Amino acid sequence: MHYFEYKNGELYAEDVKVQDLVKEYDTPLYIYSARTFKRHFTAFDSAFKELKHLTCYSVKANSNLCILKLLGQMGAGMDIVSGGELFRVLKAGIDPQKIVYSGVGKREHEIEEALMADILMFNIESEDELKKINEVAQRMNTTARISIRINPDVDPKTHPYISTGLKKNKFGLVEDIALQAYKLAKDLPHIQPIGLDCHIGSQLTSIDPFLDALDKILEFKDKLSDLDIEIKYLDLGGGLGITYDQENPPHPSEFGQALQQKLANQDLTLILEPGRVIAGNAGILVTRVLYNKKTPTKNFIIVDAAMNDLIRPSLYKSYHKIAPVVQKNKTNKIVVDVVGPICESGDFLAQERELPEMQSGELLAIFSAGAYGFTMSSQYNSRPRAAEILVDGDKITLARRREIYMDLIQLEDNCI
Repeated sequence: MHYFEYKNGELYAEDVKVQDLVKEYDTPLYIYSARTFKRHFTAFDSAFKELKHLTCYSVKANSNLCILKLLGQMGAGMDIVSGGELFRVLKAGIDPQKIVYSGVGKREHEIEEALMADILMFNIESEDELKKINEVAQRMNTTARISIRINPDVDPKTHPYISTGLKKNKFGLVEDIALQAYKLAKDLPHIQPIGLDCHIGSQLTSIDPFLDALDKILEFKDKLSDLDIEIKYLDLGGGLGITYDQENPPHPSEFGQALQQKLANQDLTLILEPGRVIAGNAGILVTRVLYNKKTPTKNFIIVDAAMNDLIRPSLYKSYHKIAPVVQKNKTNKIVVDVVGPICESGDFLAQERELPEMQSGELLAIFSAGAYGFTMSSQYNSRPRAAEILVDGDKITLARRREIYMDLIQLEDNCI
């Protein structure tokens, strides 16, 4: 459930008219609902209340400082994949002992920064990475707590670009190699193996792949016990899906009940890394209609948001519901492509979509844009990035100001 609702034909973000926000902050405009973030985090986190657990929000989904601070105040930990994300979560006041560091390509300075912060653990993706972290930790005269990411070769039945648990994916280690990596980790003097990690993909609409992966992970844990390697943390990653169109993903409580049965006799702290399920439906992107265009074969609505603002439709062919901000009892509907100003044929937000006829200046809301929206945006075509607004009841926070032209060149001083 989210708190973007129509009242008397006008779309509201909680207690605020979306039209009023646009008047103040222009378009394209990301609008987030604090109440939705709170509701989603509480629903997810409470689903695992019978288990020792830590819910580490996946920062890559939406890394705005206001969002990180909001979730941190609710007790969330953080799953990061870069030094920049570490910088953000520390600035947001997150306890380093609630931070796990994932990702296949950690640079040396990023490892140093994470060790200085004393994060909970690194999720290791390769033997080379393991050796590098030991080397950095030795130089810093400290010990790095780690888990190793297992690739269980489980098909998550999701888009191939966001599948991460198959043998052909770049993530994790197959079991035989992972076992050798744990043996190495046990012998390295500046490494402490404390966890097991697994993440099979994103936007999953069934818990069955999670449970298949868990069975393999628990079998692997038994092999580690035989090596006298004590595992305290089991990191199952994230990936639970949301409804964009007709999907019917399971409620987190269903996942929680299944894990409770599987882990009842395990002395482990469960780590979960939800991102999309927390943030996805907590945000919308509002765009203004610029022009209508008709060709012999197509109808186009040209808007001021583009693939640089929301790349998911172009990258994944993803569906996002699109609707007028103000409903005017329009009976005439047409099949259109909603496209932006970018000079690419792939610059679309929807294709072959039935929408009411729209006039120049009217507003459209693109729903389910709270995850992987702004975080994947860019300045392509030298387009300043959108503003971000956080609404909490009737309180409005400018979470990120709109970029201006000077922002486009601020790092290029030597060329002027």
